[in-house]
Amino acid sequence: MRGLVIGLAGIGLSMTYSILNFANFAHGDYITAGAFSGWATTYLVAGLGRADVGALLLVGAGGSVFGGTLGINVTGAPLAIVAGIVVAGVATVLLALLIDRTVFKPIRDADGISLLITSVGIAFALRYLILFVFGSSVRGTTNQPLSIPLYFLDGVVRVSAHDIALAVVAGGLMLGVHFLLQLTKLGKAMRAMADNEDLAQITGIPTERVVRAVWIIGGGLTGIAGYMFVLWKGTLGFNDGWLLLLLIFAAVILGGIGSIYGAIVGGLAIGLTASLSVIWIPSTFSRAAAFFVMIVLLLVKPEGIFSGRSTA
Repeated sequence: MRGLVIGLAGIGLSMTYSILNFANFAHGDYITAGAFSGWATTYLVAGLGRADVGALLLVGAGGSVFGGTLGINVTGAPLAIVAGIVVAGVATVLLALLIDRTVFKPIRDADGISLLITSVGIAFALRYLILFVFGSSVRGTTNQPLSIPLYFLDGVVRVSAHDIALAVVAGGLMLGVHFLLQLTKLGKAMRAMADNEDLAQITGIPTERVVRAVWIIGGGLTGIAGYMFVLWKGTLGFNDGWLLLLLIFAAVILGGIGSIYGAIVGGLAIGLTASLSVIWIPSTFSRAAAFFVMIVLLLVKPEGIFSGRSTA
């Protein structure tokens, strides 16, 4: 489940790198912005008439209302969850387009370092704006979902409704990205720009339209990834995306920088490593284990699992 979130969020980061040629450090805070906007919607739909509207829109800041009290889970409030997913995606798309228009577009021809430093500034601005509006408290967002016991020889694994929802949403969106890249004119244009932007311009590909599509698709997937991550783990904080960002970068690098399929596979590998490593080492070292596996695999295959941009 963790790997699905990392892979889904990694698609947008990989698109940005392969087509716009810079590492967007604001990506983690896009995740957080999507999560808060989506969960504000979910709280509002689930709690309208049962709690103060301001408290609901602030996602229960200061302990004013709790998701568990509102009965929020996939089976108990499905309409609220669906509304939250949609708003998380749409709000992050609008945020990404706004920042591109006002900040990135005027300096798009600058070198990658300038864009990277700019993205770091945007990341801090977004993070502390979210902190100012929603507060610093980590709040619980859901109550206990239904779960199905799966019996194995040495024990029982319980799969919750939130696990299934995450698998369905993330798997469906990843499949959609695959079909988009392989079967549509937009997908072919995106792959062409990733391979050679100058040649794509010469052949008449509308590069500005492709750039806009990158922010729309990447932003939507990123916002939904942030919402589903919170749904799965059950808590929401202002630095969730920032804490996830390093693992996303590790996944993108492991899969092959610029490869969307590599971001998905790399996300699964990093997520599985971080989760399974706690069997042998303390949980505080799980991130270190994920980076260790990344380093070992890159020593064997320096170009990454999917060898860079060849697969778009």
